[in-house]
Amino acid sequence: MTQIDPNSPLDIIFVPAQTGNPIGTIVVLHGWGANHDDLGELVPYFKLPEYQFLFPNGTFDHEYSDTGKMWYSFTGAGQLNDRSLTQLATSREVLTTWIESLPASTGISLDRTWIAGFSQGGAMTLEIGLDLPVAGLIVMSGYLHQNRAKPPQSAPPALVVHGRQDDVVPISAARKSQATLTQWGVDVQYQEFDMGHSIVPEVLEAVRNFVSK
Repeated sequence: MTQIDPNSPLDIIFVPAQTGNPIGTIVVLHGWGANHDDLGELVPYFKLPEYQFLFPNGTFDHEYSDTGKMWYSFTGAGQLNDRSLTQLATSREVLTTWIESLPASTGISLDRTWIAGFSQGGAMTLEIGLDLPVAGLIVMSGYLHQNRAKPPQSAPPALVVHGRQDDVVPISAARKSQATLTQWGVDVQYQEFDMGHSIVPEVLEAVRNFVSK
């Protein structure tokens, strides 16, 4: 694992394709309080050896962890105050600019690039990905921001997976996201699993099938 671009504003882990000749790029965004190492360990279990993976660290240091990162802060009950919204806007701008620059550094076009995220990373996936010409969006135990506007143009297809026993991001948030995305005309593949706020093998299989197809 190496950093792909020392000039990037984000601290990034790069996992090259096992085949040596990648046919696509998968960007994976971690959740609140985690960091890019958290999901990087899952690469072998995705079983997508012909894809290269990029794991950026969150834009901000986590408030309650020496090693954790976040894309924005939360207040009580997961609400966003002015500070949170300012951080969200910053993360949106930084991530969008970085992803738009990826073809120049990876050699893989955006239409062969997937954006995935877990929890808060899933929310950021929808926040930025709906406006980008990428191959697809993967939301694992995530949610759609309440103030997210309908994309002005056709959006990429999305896979939304969630646990029925999730006690961090309730299943109702996933169902609401599915309904809103469908109303917006997004091609949504939605799946629920008997799990909590986690990633089980069935989720990895769903991701693999979504990307492969």
